[in-house]
Amino acid sequence: MGGRGGGRAPTGFVWPPPGAGASTPRPAPSPYQPATAVYHNPTATTPHVGAYQHGVVYRTPAPAPYAPAPSPAVTIRAPSPTPATVRAPPQAAAPPTPTPSTATVAKELEQKLFVTETALAPPAAAAAAAVAASQPGQPASEKAPEVDLAPVSKKGLAHPARPGAGTAGKKVMIRANHFLVNVADNNLFHYDVSINPESKSRQTNREVLSELIKIHGKTSLGGKLPAYDGRKSLYTAGSLPFESEEFTVTLVDPEKKDKDRAEREYKITIRIAGRTDLYHLQQFLCGRQRDMPQETIQVLDVVLRESPSWNYVTVSRSFFSTTFGHRGDIGEGLECWRGYYQSLRPTQMGLSLNIDISATSFFKPVTVIQFVQEFLNLRDVSRPLNDRDRVKIKKALRGVRVETNHQTDQIRRYKITGLTNVPMSQLIFPVDERGTRMSVVQYFFDRYDYKLQHTNWPCLQSGSDSRPVYLPMEACKIVEGQRYSKKLNDKQVTNILRATCQRPQQREQSIREMVLHNKYAEDKFAQEFGIKVCSDLALVPARVLPPPMLRYHDSGREKTCAPSVGQWNMINKKMINGGTIDHWACLSFSRMRPEEVYRFCCDLIQMCNATGMSVCPRPVVDIRTATPNNIEHALRDVHRRTAELIAQQGKGGQLQLLVVILPEVTGSYGKIKRVCETDLGIVSQCCLPRHASRPNKQYLENVALKINVKAGGRNTVLERAFVRNGIPFVSEVPTIIFGADVTHPPPGEDSASSIAAVVASMDWPEITKYRGLVSAQPHRQEIIEDLFSVTKDPKKGTVNGGMIRELLIAFRRKTGRRPERIIFYRDGVSEGQFSHVLLHEMDALRKACASLEEGYLPPVTFVVVQKRHHTRLFPEVHGKREMTDKSGNILPGTVVDLMICHPTEFDFYLCSHAGIQGTSRPTHYHVLYDENHFTADALQSLTNNLCYT
Repeated sequence: MGGRGGGRAPTGFVWPPPGAGASTPRPAPSPYQPATAVYHNPTATTPHVGAYQHGVVYRTPAPAPYAPAPSPAVTIRAPSPTPATVRAPPQAAAPPTPTPSTATVAKELEQKLFVTETALAPPAAAAAAAVAASQPGQPASEKAPEVDLAPVSKKGLAHPARPGAGTAGKKVMIRANHFLVNVADNNLFHYDVSINPESKSRQTNREVLSELIKIHGKTSLGGKLPAYDGRKSLYTAGSLPFESEEFTVTLVDPEKKDKDRAEREYKITIRIAGRTDLYHLQQFLCGRQRDMPQETIQVLDVVLRESPSWNYVTVSRSFFSTTFGHRGDIGEGLECWRGYYQSLRPTQMGLSLNIDISATSFFKPVTVIQFVQEFLNLRDVSRPLNDRDRVKIKKALRGVRVETNHQTDQIRRYKITGLTNVPMSQLIFPVDERGTRMSVVQYFFDRYDYKLQHTNWPCLQSGSDSRPVYLPMEACKIVEGQRYSKKLNDKQVTNILRATCQRPQQREQSIREMVLHNKYAEDKFAQEFGIKVCSDLALVPARVLPPPMLRYHDSGREKTCAPSVGQWNMINKKMINGGTIDHWACLSFSRMRPEEVYRFCCDLIQMCNATGMSVCPRPVVDIRTATPNNIEHALRDVHRRTAELIAQQGKGGQLQLLVVILPEVTGSYGKIKRVCETDLGIVSQCCLPRHASRPNKQYLENVALKINVKAGGRNTVLERAFVRNGIPFVSEVPTIIFGADVTHPPPGEDSASSIAAVVASMDWPEITKYRGLVSAQPHRQEIIEDLFSVTKDPKKGTVNGGMIRELLIAFRRKTGRRPERIIFYRDGVSEGQFSHVLLHEMDALRKACASLEEGYLPPVTFVVVQKRHHTRLFPEVHGKREMTDKSGNILPGTVVDLMICHPTEFDFYLCSHAGIQGTSRPTHYHVLYDENHFTADALQSLTNNLCYT
């Protein structure tokens, strides 16, 4: 897709406005001028803009998946030992080209991302390389030979080293749910396991290996107690007495629990795959090696997971059991099980076992009839299921294991693959080779003397479509211990949170009890491998960063504000830039009386005007009401009527705000937003009827703040933004701050697109106003596809586009300056995707910059932001007023960059917010790339301050 600006100009310079170069003097801050809407751009010609120009811009999926241009083969190199790297001097002027060549950008990116290995080479190797380079007669390929170093990774990018620990803020001590792990110096051996016939079930594989160890453990296996990952890998402390061996064991088929106890023979081949020792792990933990010995850590992690894998239900890195507490009913045939999360992590204090309390949803072990009744909320089970209900049940039960209960002497298990299209009473199938056909109802009566009751309902189907097995719902019961992996509805989420929400003191106590319950000191596998787990939470030094001073409008009684424990209010303050709304309307889908809705609107508009906005006191059309089953029609009707009235008045413009009072029943919010934002181009503000019917001043203030931002205003800015060089790394040169994330469809939605979103700051130096773009991309793809794109246009030729390019141009239009520094916060990336995402997205960022101006390569800092982790921080002393907020959580602004962080890389935990209920989750920031050479204090303070704007 083409971005704004089209193809590059022949001059090699496409920034708007023409002639506004980097030498433009820095404009003096003018916070009190009326703000224009962030999202409005009347000159936009790109198809991204869609139906409207206010609000977030929605994009259609790119015509073809983004594939980075092939780059030359690159040797991954170790980073320089110093955090600073010298930026390359500007290139000499080159003849203008339509786009920077792929080779040029790839080579520049390689130079930026990778530095020479010789910097970390042993002195002799480095000297040899230097001597070789200085000899004039040698070819270039021979001058600088590759230096192969054991500690240097050849697998991924080398991330920047920690620039030292931060010192800013008040020093405090806190506890973290990390438990120190000590490991004896053993030789660890890895063996490949092959089981024939193969089984996809880890449980079956474990039972086969367990039987083998029981029979051959003290003989053929030399008395070793191996740890098994349930798939292909077996680990031992010390070697087995063979390099390759084949065994045979006989196991009762767990799927056939009948009288005969069907037996099955398995052939197991165990073959040596490799060995590892703990030397590299020790070097890595001490900071002498940058490459993480992932396999060694994986071996130890598998060892510590071996015992719980036998005793509990395993879900990813968590273990669940009904023995951990009361199983709570969360509705619609599901229940909540408690459990714990466990992961072995390398940290500055050494190996650490991260343990946390967790909970998730499971199918209730009930008959399928009862499940369907609860899932569909049916009162009358005698009525047939309609097609819609049948599809819902089919999606919910696909892949679920059931056991039959129509035979007292035999129980068999099946996996559900689908539902029949016809009711059981009409289902006929062949019963013998002669083709004799019989109904399922008649078959069960003749064969098992079992009279089926729910003949109006379809049958469950197991097996394949060519050889189906039909199972009446009433003859089946759901096997216990099966996780429900699909998306929960709002009511279920509320129920599971209510059942598991714990204040910090209770959560810390639960974690302690879980560690004692697990009895790591008595774990036979831990003993075999010489692993000892400390039983107390780590005591960690932390700092509490001061909150930033906030600036409000001079016309308010209070012009500045210092947040207290993460909170402040709008009393005696006015928004620094109030938005203007001339045309607004209100639509209620609730059961509120018309006079209540009218009173709420009056109060809300009054609050908007009192806090600094300029809002017309009267709506364009009278306040309207509609029923919740007529949402889309009502929204379109209001849009049409307001457009007609505005046109009749001859004032121009369009509806700027629609206040929507939601129905009492949940589930309408998404639909309202979809229609308003993507179809009609209306900025909407949704309000819950329980708040709108009894609005207090605090609620009205909060809604007014939301409306002001949507109208293009700014509520507050950082006071330090108005001081020369007041915000380190931001105030000194024009700086743009990006935020990016990808939202994936829930499990079970196999075809829905993932949605990528990118926002960027549009004001400098205040960095308070942001513009957002979204783009659909392939299902569950994490790399953002449309950061930069190149398309061929028959008339324009090569057209550059993409979200980064579009936002850089918008920044230039708003500020009159080009960004000289880029800070990119990337959300939602797991550790395993770090290098992949960095390589592709930095490549796109570089190309977007280079497509705007020759030699334009502003320094970039790329930070991954992680919320989905299990590190929790607790006050050292619970209940101590100066150490906690009102909820009992650690104070907002608490930052940790010692003991529990990465041994060598630049990362930290920051809890910037005050807790409300439960235990606060700190955010983990990991710097993957840093050309701006941030100090720890500078990046931590900037990140904390940004949370207040």
